[in-house]
Amino acid sequence: MAIGLSEEHEALRESVAGWAERNIPAEVVRAAVGAEAEERPEFWAGLAGQGLLGLHLPEEHGGSGYGLLEAAVAIETLAERVAPGPYVPSVLASAAILASDGKARAELLPAMAEGGLTGAVAFSGSLTGTHDDDGVLTVTGTAEPVLGAALADVLVLPVSTDNGEEWIALSREDVTVTPLKSLDLTRGVAKVEVEAVAVPAERVLDGLKGSQVHTLAAILLGAEATGVAAWCVAAASDYAKVREQFGRPIGQFQGIKHKLSRMLVALEQARATVWDATRAEGDELAFAAAVAGVMAPDAAVQCAKDAIQTFGGIGYTFEHDAHLYYRRALTLRALLGSSAEWAESVAELSLNGVSREMEIDLPAEADSVRAGLRAEIAEIAALEGKEQKRALATGGFVMSHLARPWGRGASPLEQVLIHQELRAAKVKLPQMIIGAWVVPSIAVYGTQEQQDRFLPATLSGEMIWCQLFSEPGAGSDLAAVQMKADRVEGGWKLNGQKIWTSVAHFAEWGICIARSNPDKPKHDGITYFLVDMKAPGVTVRPLTEMTGENLFNEVFLDDVFIPDELVVGEVDNGWRVARNTLSNERVSLSSGSGGTGAAVSDLLGLTGRLGRELTAAERQELANVVCEAHSINALSLRVTLKQLAGAEPGGEASVRKLLSTSHAQHVSECAVSLLGTSAVIAADMKLGDAGYWNRAVLATRAMTIYGGTTEVQLNIIAERMLGLPRDPDPGK
Repeated sequence: MAIGLSEEHEALRESVAGWAERNIPAEVVRAAVGAEAEERPEFWAGLAGQGLLGLHLPEEHGGSGYGLLEAAVAIETLAERVAPGPYVPSVLASAAILASDGKARAELLPAMAEGGLTGAVAFSGSLTGTHDDDGVLTVTGTAEPVLGAALADVLVLPVSTDNGEEWIALSREDVTVTPLKSLDLTRGVAKVEVEAVAVPAERVLDGLKGSQVHTLAAILLGAEATGVAAWCVAAASDYAKVREQFGRPIGQFQGIKHKLSRMLVALEQARATVWDATRAEGDELAFAAAVAGVMAPDAAVQCAKDAIQTFGGIGYTFEHDAHLYYRRALTLRALLGSSAEWAESVAELSLNGVSREMEIDLPAEADSVRAGLRAEIAEIAALEGKEQKRALATGGFVMSHLARPWGRGASPLEQVLIHQELRAAKVKLPQMIIGAWVVPSIAVYGTQEQQDRFLPATLSGEMIWCQLFSEPGAGSDLAAVQMKADRVEGGWKLNGQKIWTSVAHFAEWGICIARSNPDKPKHDGITYFLVDMKAPGVTVRPLTEMTGENLFNEVFLDDVFIPDELVVGEVDNGWRVARNTLSNERVSLSSGSGGTGAAVSDLLGLTGRLGRELTAAERQELANVVCEAHSINALSLRVTLKQLAGAEPGGEASVRKLLSTSHAQHVSECAVSLLGTSAVIAADMKLGDAGYWNRAVLATRAMTIYGGTTEVQLNIIAERMLGLPRDPDPGK
């Protein structure tokens, strides 16, 4: 996917991509690499003609009247072709001028939008200025390196004055520009020298602050970084599908699959954070941009490195394009400043209580839908206890996306509104635990009798379920189950062992898959059963976990009779039903903190109770966890917005699931490291912070195992999202 989500953004992306394919072929890029001196590219007039130079500028200044998000869409797309020239430096310069209050906007922006003037921005320098008695500012000094300065007509520069830092926009003829040898072979940097230049009042960018410039840079250069990363992911994946070693495509090797999946994860995190920064305002803008500054440049560098590794020897040659993207990625990161610097900003803002609320811009029809929901939920809120839970189930609010009568066939918009209105009314949904994974399967594949018997009580939280899937020899590979299901009169007899069964020691019913036809291929010949956990022959033995608690169990079934009416779906076709269950399980497990309490808000609460300042290393670790949480939230919002628009979530949903399983681990590990020697206290939630967080650090280890291990999830991303070859059949 790309930074933009809407149909309009996708159309813009396709338009820019098509134009770039025609006007920036590989020959143009290579010509820029081999040029003795950097020149304005021949396609510059075409960029202006397409309106791409002024997407973010208001119409009154000659632009298209859109915003930074639209500029980011175009920048990301052009970066996928490692486009040479001053496009990004010029867009950044015009965005900085637009952020000021002075007269320079009216003078310069129309010419920059139409391509008559190009621009560049210095992020730092040694320029100093003094004001005379008439207020005229005279500037002297040097700024280097400045991206795109050799081709710039307008230089946006920071100046240290007796009034503090001020920003100015000087014309090319007022400065001396000396090109520097650039790491990026397709786009130059230069030194800008200013010698006693009297700056006209209209070229002083009143109101512009360095923090604004750096925020704009984090967004726009961050968008370019995502474009670089996107090319790396796509090119490396395509190569891995066709390059053969040891008799098969290298994309079939798990090491390559996981490398490419991790690249996709980094790309989607970067995209989500840059996208969110284009939407933020106020203090939240500084926070969101800082997160993007941490995530995007590092993602580009890592993806470029991993792409070169995937290409192997050919990727290390000058003739291959991989090194051009690596050079571009390294240059972007160097210009923006290290991720550690941005992480310090994230830590500072977080410790001062700044965060980012993910708000959804709902369509106009939301108000009328909300009114009806609010009235219905108000009646339910007046009830208490079981009556309230049963009313929620009867009203279809518990799993609202399901068809009536078990849900309410809610659209994505109605699902969002239900969540908001229930929260506003302080009404909590029933805790169904495993039942949340059971209901969709019975609702889709169960008989009417099964639905009537099991779903009402499950939806109200009154019937507790367990899941009898995993076996000692079949963990993530559930199609390898060996529990026997033998046909008997009136039903089946089950024999075998299940393990890692959560809440089996107090569950009333279990969903179970067993091999009913051993002569069929392993995904066939499996049947899906409902098991009465109090039936004769069912033995439950609790397993003590590393926390000292008993949540998991091993379950033995010895000649357990299951009547035919408790088979869900078709005999020997239970894998289809199980996949439905698994998909719902993974969605459930990927949200929140998984019941561990290991969330960023809890971690920040701990920092306030430590009674000391965090060290630089601790602040870095805290920032990394905060950035990860923010990226997951941004990915979740992108998934929701796509669903609201009627589109499939795409890569964001899979990436969010993967990240969510390990996030609580990272939160609790950070907390334990902050506790220092106090972390020797026993893992017991009753023993203060140390006991609480030690319990969390132990409990969260399970999150990357149950519901499909991280390694299995990486394989799924590689095969389903990147189209890499499936693992070879071990039987062949």
